[in-house]
Amino acid sequence: MSNNLRLLHSEGGQSPWLDNLKRSYITSGHMRKVIDSGIRGLTSNPSIFQKAIQGSTDYDVQFSELAKAGKTAVESYWEMVIKDIRDALELFHPIYLSSDRQDGYVSVEVDPMLAHDTEGTTRAARHLDQNVDRPNVMIKIPATVEGVSVIREMISEGRNVNVTLIFSLERYADVIEAYISGMEALAKSDPSRLSHVASVASFFISRVDVEVDKRLAALGTPGADQLLGTCAIAQAKLAYKLFTTSFSSPRWNDLAKLGARVQRPLWASTSTKNPLYPDTLYVDQLIGPLTVNTLPDPTMEAFADHGTIERTIDADVEAAEATWEQLKKLGIDMSNVAAQLEQEGVDSFQKSFQELIAALEQKLETL
Repeated sequence: MSNNLRLLHSEGGQSPWLDNLKRSYITSGHMRKVIDSGIRGLTSNPSIFQKAIQGSTDYDVQFSELAKAGKTAVESYWEMVIKDIRDALELFHPIYLSSDRQDGYVSVEVDPMLAHDTEGTTRAARHLDQNVDRPNVMIKIPATVEGVSVIREMISEGRNVNVTLIFSLERYADVIEAYISGMEALAKSDPSRLSHVASVASFFISRVDVEVDKRLAALGTPGADQLLGTCAIAQAKLAYKLFTTSFSSPRWNDLAKLGARVQRPLWASTSTKNPLYPDTLYVDQLIGPLTVNTLPDPTMEAFADHGTIERTIDADVEAAEATWEQLKKLGIDMSNVAAQLEQEGVDSFQKSFQELIAALEQKLETL
C-alpha cells in the first residue's frame, strides 16, 4: 500500500477521516492500523451504527447486561454507541494532541428524529456532549433550518460541532454565519475557550451528482450530457471559494487574533455511486488546504492504492462557475435538488434509527 493517505495531509493539506465505526474495528486492532495508514479522524451516523449493531454479535454481551439492568432499547442504543465512540476517541487522542487539536476527532450524531426540532436538538446535543465527556468529540448536528440555530448555540457554549447534511451553497452560508456568530458570542463570554473549539461543515458530494445526473439525463440534450458528473465537484469548488472568502474577512480576523480556528469544509459522501466514474473521483478533485475528506472503507482503500495527490479544490473555479450558470440555463433548480436531498438524508437516518430500535425492542422480548 502506498503512503497516499499521509501525503494527502502533509502535501495536500487535507485531513483524511474514516467514515465508519464498528466495535470489531476497535477490538481487533484494525482501527490502529487505519490510523497508522494516515487516517486522522472518524465520523459516524445512525446508518453506520445500524449496520454495526444489527450486522454482528459484537454488542450482544453489553446489550444483555443493559437489558438486565432495566434499560430500554433507546437507552441501550446510546450506551452501546457511546462506548464505541469513547473507545475510538481514546485511539485518536494522540493525533488530537500532536496536531494541536486540529485533528483526532470522532463525530457522533444527535437523535435523528429531532432533525426538525430546534429545542429538542439543543437539549440532545448538550446531553450527548456532556455524556461522552471527551475533548476530541464532535457532536453532529444536521444543517436543517431548525438545526442552524442549534449550531450557533453549541459553538457559543464552546462545544465541538460537525455540521452534517449540507447540500447547497445557500445553506452553507447560513452554517458559516452560525459558526462565526457563535464564536463571537463565545469571545464575549469566555475568550480563552476560542482556541479549543473545533468545527467542520460537512458538504455532501456524490448524492448531488446522482440526483443532478438523473435530471440532466432526462433532458437528453448534448449540453446536458456534457454536464454529467460535474455538478457536485463544481459546487464543492464554489463552497471552498465561499469558505476562503468568509474566513479571511476583517470580522473573522478579529476572532482569529483571539485564537479562533476556521470551520473547515468536510467533503462527505465521497464514494463514487456511478461505476462509470473513477473510484477516487471525489477525493482527487477536492484536495486543498484546511479541508477534510471523510472516506468510506472502499474509497479509503482505493485512494491509498492509486489516488492522486494534487491541489485541485481551487483549480478551474471559473469552469465551476460556468457549470453552475449552465445548470441554471438548462432549468436545473439546485435549490430544489438540495431540499430533496436534505429530506432524503434526514429520512434515511431516521429510518435506520427506527429500524434498529425496533430490532432491539424485539430482542429485549427474547432475553
